[in-house]
Amino acid sequence: MSDFDPLVTSPIRFGTDGWRGILGVDFTLERLLPAAAAAAQELAFQAPPELVSREVLIGFDRRFMAKEFAQAIASAVRGCGLEPLLSETSLTTPACSWAVVSRKALGALVITASHNPPEWLGLKIKGSFGGSVEGGFTQAVELRLAAGGITAPISSGNQYFDGRKEHLDGLSRKFDLPGLARGLSEMGMKLIVDPMHGCAAGCFAELLGSHANGLVHEIRGNRDPLFGGHSPEPLASNLSELIDAVKASGLAGKPALGLVFDGDGDRLAAVDEKGRFCSTQLLMPLLIHHLAKKRNLPGCVVKTVSGSDLMHLVAQDVGREVIEMPVGFKYITSEMLSREVLVGGEESGGIGFGSHLPERDALFAALLVLEALKDGGKTLGEMLDDLQCRFGGATNYQRIDLRLANLDHRNRLEVLLQDTPPSKVAGKSVQEVVLTDGVKLRLGPSYWLMMRFSGTEPLLRLYCEAPSEDQSTAALKWAQELAESA
Repeated sequence: MSDFDPLVTSPIRFGTDGWRGILGVDFTLERLLPAAAAAAQELAFQAPPELVSREVLIGFDRRFMAKEFAQAIASAVRGCGLEPLLSETSLTTPACSWAVVSRKALGALVITASHNPPEWLGLKIKGSFGGSVEGGFTQAVELRLAAGGITAPISSGNQYFDGRKEHLDGLSRKFDLPGLARGLSEMGMKLIVDPMHGCAAGCFAELLGSHANGLVHEIRGNRDPLFGGHSPEPLASNLSELIDAVKASGLAGKPALGLVFDGDGDRLAAVDEKGRFCSTQLLMPLLIHHLAKKRNLPGCVVKTVSGSDLMHLVAQDVGREVIEMPVGFKYITSEMLSREVLVGGEESGGIGFGSHLPERDALFAALLVLEALKDGGKTLGEMLDDLQCRFGGATNYQRIDLRLANLDHRNRLEVLLQDTPPSKVAGKSVQEVVLTDGVKLRLGPSYWLMMRFSGTEPLLRLYCEAPSEDQSTAALKWAQELAESA
């Protein structure tokens, strides 16, 4: 057994957004019940003085046993003297956050492993403000677990809430959905939505409703706990069916836009009318421009260190300060709670907005993308090409994940990168070393390589943005060889 294999005897540790592990090995009901109780107790302990609610909302995704675990932790919450409120059905994580704010609840516990592999399950904690709790909170939960306090679960009839409907109703009040659907139809557009068998299934068709008039076509909307055999993460390698459908629509004379949501509906990516995969690296600059220029909304831009330079370039053009944070949306949430933020996002697909929630919400972001296309009167590919032609940046972006052999291998590599960062990458001189999160080696304008360890999986993530595909491929190959030889 490798050092990275989850052990039942190992302490529970929260990563960048929650505690996750392999179902039945690391993530078990025996471990979950005290973790849920400790999280609920900490939500009550850290609640703002003016908050009188005793409610803790409980949500769950479409994974195997997620509903059953959610029902079980309701008894753990009740055993803490609090009032659990259980979702009637599987729902997106942002829907739980929306319900927390609208109901003025203590917070939410969400049974989900988000974008992780099908065999994983996890627990996310949402604070009373409607976003992911920060590191100090989860450390307090870990201390409660280590202290070994006992709370006895109390079984009783559960109370329920319809978080899915509440969220969709809330989104419908923030957009002119009839005008949006009409404008896209007049452009001759077709929307192909891919929820990757996750919780966002059916949401887009329901949002646009009767206004859609054949506009929306959904694929992979059925519940499949195996997610078709791969992680429900919106990466190009997982989207062959969506890319093929978009291309086929174009060949049939109807330009299409593909929208894809991860397993718990907090991450977004797109496929433009040419079949090009468009990650947050491209969508976030578009949204910065749209919100600042068209909606004239206030606030700075918050991005993670792995985000494209195109975000910087567009933000500077519209006169917005850019703040760069470590990877993990909880860091962006912290900024959203302390200052006025226009857009906050990370390269992996999570985008939040100061005008909405201090939380990733892929459905809200997708509606904004559609609004930007309608207002601009252009397809996604045309608008992104215009941005890149004007500002540069994000010409070629790639990310690969390496699974390391064991903990010793990781430790050696981590020490090597921190103590003696490379001075050259694939023959190119390093101009700047950034240690915000992992090691980022800047090689030139919109040209950098970054290496960091995942906060939720035993992986080394390699990121590269470069002026050409050959340059990014060469840099990533160099990084992979360095990692394997450490």
